[in-house]
Amino acid sequence: MSTSSVLSVFRLPSLLKLNIENVKAVLGRETAIRQIDFEHEVLKELDDEDTRYAILSHRWGTEVGYEEMVGLMKMEERKRDEVRQRSGYQKITESCKQAMKDGYEWLWVDTCCIDKRSSSELSEAINSMYRWYRNAQVCYAYLNDVDKPFFPIERNDSKLDKSNGWPEWFVRGWTLQELIAPKEVEFFNEHWMPIGDKWRLAPVLEDITGIPREVLTSGLAAKRLSVAQIMSWAADRKTTRVEDRAYSLMGLFGVNMPMLYGEGKKAFQRLQLEIIRVSGDQSILAWHPQKPRSGSVLAEDPSDFRCCGRFRRLLIAH
Repeated sequence: MSTSSVLSVFRLPSLLKLNIENVKAVLGRETAIRQIDFEHEVLKELDDEDTRYAILSHRWGTEVGYEEMVGLMKMEERKRDEVRQRSGYQKITESCKQAMKDGYEWLWVDTCCIDKRSSSELSEAINSMYRWYRNAQVCYAYLNDVDKPFFPIERNDSKLDKSNGWPEWFVRGWTLQELIAPKEVEFFNEHWMPIGDKWRLAPVLEDITGIPREVLTSGLAAKRLSVAQIMSWAADRKTTRVEDRAYSLMGLFGVNMPMLYGEGKKAFQRLQLEIIRVSGDQSILAWHPQKPRSGSVLAEDPSDFRCCGRFRRLLIAH
């Protein structure tokens, strides 16, 4: 198996061996979890092209990491209980329940399926992320700030003033590719109730994100998209690390580059150079900063492309 086609996923067969009435006990009780060998049964490397699996998309909060998930049963009881009470652990167990309900044996969750202690594994995972979401059978999008039993179709600036009046999931950097890449995206509210999928919600999602509904339903190949137009979708999105403003866009442009956390805004310059190297689309130079500046012909940030949502692809003549 080639390194580029490997991903670590949660294994659910050990849960499926128990009858359906015991699922909650397996996922939620200490006595049932003791029956599982986390290191060998729960996490395993598989080929993403041959495996049927579900994948989770979510906002980050108090998460559970790879090392904690693998070593959960080796922890002293107080620490283990603290881990299991985190909101991040609840997201894992609830998405496991949904995957099992939908008939999937495997689940991938970014917080605990990547060993971030290894810089090489982290770099490989980030470079492979778009493909992993694209090859998943379904993506579960968890909107923890939606408390209604239906998808919000109108802005709520008073309640969601920090995220343009929409659930915060729609303004995070990494969730952009997680909306576009998968064939199927199912949305869930804070109680893990299903509130719609991206096919039926495509018109609303287009209004929220600026992404054409044909792209939402059929992928990036559905329209003749320009680099500037794709960049515009990321203009108002946020990431915790400034470098992730660039790294989260690599899959959308089909480019790869090494991760260099600490390089700051240089990451976005490297991204543009990689795009120029593989594409003849001149719209990458059509950015317009909010404030006049001199210097490089390259943009400093995706926000420089905010007004490029209708730009057509411009090719260099040979």
